[in-house]
Amino acid sequence: MNIAKIDIEISEVGPRDGLQSISEIMPTEDKKAWIRAEAAAGVREIEVGSFVPAKILPQLADTAELVRYARTINGLTVAVLVPNLRGAQAAVESGAHKISIPFSVSETHCQRNVNRNHQQMFEEIERIIALVKTVDGERPHFEVGLSTAFGCSIEGPIPESKVVAIAERLVALGVDEVGLSDTTGSGNPAQLRRLVKQIWEHCGRDKLNGVHLHNTRGQGLANALAAVDLGLTTIDSSLGGIGGCPAAPGASGNIVTEDLVFMLEAMGLRTGIDIEKLMAVRELVQAALPKVELYGFTANAGLPKGFTY
Repeated sequence: MNIAKIDIEISEVGPRDGLQSISEIMPTEDKKAWIRAEAAAGVREIEVGSFVPAKILPQLADTAELVRYARTINGLTVAVLVPNLRGAQAAVESGAHKISIPFSVSETHCQRNVNRNHQQMFEEIERIIALVKTVDGERPHFEVGLSTAFGCSIEGPIPESKVVAIAERLVALGVDEVGLSDTTGSGNPAQLRRLVKQIWEHCGRDKLNGVHLHNTRGQGLANALAAVDLGLTTIDSSLGGIGGCPAAPGASGNIVTEDLVFMLEAMGLRTGIDIEKLMAVRELVQAALPKVELYGFTANAGLPKGFTY
């Protein structure tokens, strides 16, 4: 992998967020090839799956095997999503470097997504923090994603004060950091700037470094640019823009990794990712999922003549 200094970390979430949103089950060996090829293209963090019961998401039933495989790739941060303590235990046992749990600011969405209310989520997160502290040697990084922070397709607008209050409580409990997640693609750049600044003010700048953005209303790259201008250093994206949230009606795909990398590199910001190699990964994924539509403008138009990294 390319280990040169970078400015913005791209966290690829397609193998988790993308695959959980489609009915097709991608063969494990194809997933491994996807992960291996993206790492070779320069992607340094990949969310390889989620420790959700297989009866709920059979698409992700092989997550433990994928974590063990991805850990053999030098320089790759292996991330997973978990819904509860049991999932976190599986993540720790498999050796994940980074564990994320979604905490929906919308309590209705929280109930639908992980079958817990807010108080139950705080208690579950306390138990996961205690679990992580028992790990000998290098402990996994534990992040809580503030889902529906920009709006909920069930409850509607979400008060910004509520987002900040939940973030404060989570930081007080001892999570490594929180992330802002535009689960339903409702957010806009001005809203993102307000939320980031308020969380930094109340929780500390080191407790919020990344965002997870959806492109439901075409605002994904605009929001990503606002995040970069503020100084956030990690942005989630999905190859081909596949993804969404099964528990949020109308929530469609993530921002397209290929388009995000092109925008950042064209601006002179280093991602460490080779776009042409990324395009080859896209072909690999499309071959494995021939019925799934992949999105993205850069892949269709190609790189501009004379483009340089």
